Amino acid sequence: MPKTKDVKENSDTVIERMFRAGAHYGYSKTKRHPSLSKYIYATKDKGDIIDLEKTSAMLEEASEFVKSLASTNKIVLFVGTKPEAKEIAKNAALPLNMPYVSERWIGGTLSNFIEIKKRITELENYRKDSAEGALDKYTKKERGVLAKKMEKLERYYAGLVGMNKTPDALFVIDAKAEHIAVTEARSKDIPVISLVNSDSNIKGIEYPIVGNDSSMPSIKFFTEAIANAYKSGIISSAPAKA
Repeated sequence: MPKTKDVKENSDTVIERMFRAGAHYGYSKTKRHPSLSKYIYATKDKGDIIDLEKTSAMLEEASEFVKSLASTNKIVLFVGTKPEAKEIAKNAALPLNMPYVSERWIGGTLSNFIEIKKRITELENYRKDSAEGALDKYTKKERGVLAKKMEKLERYYAGLVGMNKTPDALFVIDAKAEHIAVTEARSKDIPVISLVNSDSNIKGIEYPIVGNDSSMPSIKFFTEAIANAYKSGIISSAPAKA
């Protein structure tokens, strides 16, 4: 059991790192959603300042949940399609061998996964055939048409290759921007972990993390924290060496 002082020092370090990343910057007070009021520390120059002590506690709770998912090999789908989040979401998911959506969210990804899985399988088969030279049976024109079709599938479904069932949880960067993904997850009883700013409605989000969801340093900090929590869960569940 860690000493109280150690926990406090560790907590302070996290808060300092969040502060340096600009995680405390909310939107203007006029954009604030009522569900976020208790997470606002102050308002300065008409802009909301997020209470990072509360954010730290939320991040810890979300991280513990992610660790529990990792310990039982559950699937977490990383979702971040706005320009600031695309590469961060993708780069966090890939080392974990987790699925991701960094382009447009395709409606039905969760609510109609049977149809989505057909597209994923089509892309997987094309990759396999291309690697094995099985496309040589087609004419040059046919290969061109097929390649164009696969280019579109690659753009929207590449991050879902290998996902054979709906995920066990979603990590979403900006629940307001990704409201369709959140709505679909809710309809399938899939828990959502989400970085949300002061303009978001956190009702229905199981693990909200209130912080700046529009600057890259802040997005990167929280996304890496969740990815590291997953790694930690994998390590802690690994059998001890003799």
